[in-house]
Amino acid sequence: MKLLAIDTTTEACSAALSINGAISERYEIAPRQHATLILPMIDSLLSEAGITLAQMDAIAFGRGPGAFTGVRIGVGVVQGVAFSIERPVVPVSSLAAMAHGAMAGFNATNVLAGIDARMGEVYWGAYQRSSDGGVRAVGEESVCGADETFIPETGRWIGVGTAWQSYSEVLAARCGGRLDQLHPAIFPRACDIAALGVIGFAAGEGVSADEAQPVYLRNNVARKRGDSV
Repeated sequence: MKLLAIDTTTEACSAALSINGAISERYEIAPRQHATLILPMIDSLLSEAGITLAQMDAIAFGRGPGAFTGVRIGVGVVQGVAFSIERPVVPVSSLAAMAHGAMAGFNATNVLAGIDARMGEVYWGAYQRSSDGGVRAVGEESVCGADETFIPETGRWIGVGTAWQSYSEVLAARCGGRLDQLHPAIFPRACDIAALGVIGFAAGEGVSADEAQPVYLRNNVARKRGDSV
């Protein structure tokens, strides 16, 4: 299977190509440069692999949550690409992508993924490793105050994402001594979007390009301040 994946939901911008399970990636921390970088990243990956967009079976993308502008850029790009080659798209949670990356990078089973949502809030999700190589959400993703985050009652966990940089003391206290590691510099990456996209596509989660929708979690995204992407 050939799948292209992109993520522009946070300060990080990335694209990845999965060809029969082998993944290559372009990744850069580049606030406010996503619209400029993402298409050249895609072109570079395709050129390196010696294939074309038309050979893709599906396109996966980070659907959010994340920075409002970045999420919009990602949806716009994936819709344009998918329409041009008439292929399905697979929406992937940016929080789930962070959890997947942490599980692979730190040999973790339980991950608390959080992105600083500004205005004193965090985008939040708890995840466990699933039997198909993906991740399983424990409870629902949410946007809330750091002191309102959902922490599962059992298990030992690692924390990843910028929420842990901004609110580490509050979040760690809520874990009640069950926090084993902390990695605040983790961002969503297209390589993890690709891996989860392949699993999602096999599970029938692909949708048409016009059904690709962003997930902001906030009902009133227009009031969001400090959006850095």
